[in-house]
Amino acid sequence: MKVVFLKDVEHAKAGDVKDVADGYARNFLMPRGLARAATPEALKELEARRQAEAKRAARALAEAQALAHQIESLSLKLAVKVGAQKRLHGSVTAQDVAYQLKKQHNIELDKRDIALEEPIKRLGDYQVAVHVGHGLEPKLKVVVEEES
Repeated sequence: MKVVFLKDVEHAKAGDVKDVADGYARNFLMPRGLARAATPEALKELEARRQAEAKRAARALAEAQALAHQIESLSLKLAVKVGAQKRLHGSVTAQDVAYQLKKQHNIELDKRDIALEEPIKRLGDYQVAVHVGHGLEPKLKVVVEEES
């Protein structure tokens, strides 16, 4: 019997169409809502769901690419207090970068999406990688300058 899997099971993923034993389908898969018979209507519904998911994925990728392009064109300025020898009081962390990005450019990112290898402890220009999804990591220019 051909079935359309509705949920992931041991040897099939949701959306797969497979031929299984009649008893397995009738006595195990269908009563538990794991699969349904592969009727023409079920196959048509499956194809519509796949197309909708492909559109959603394409839209999400386009949004991530637009955000990546926007981030690469930005320059984020952070004014910090400095002491003797132009050393910072404290440091600039990923949380500080995320807060200033939201405040200055209205782009909201989680601090875990900002890939600072270690906190910034000196004045200057830095390139900071930002995770925006879909494998994209644009570089954000961060300028740390003395507070006036």
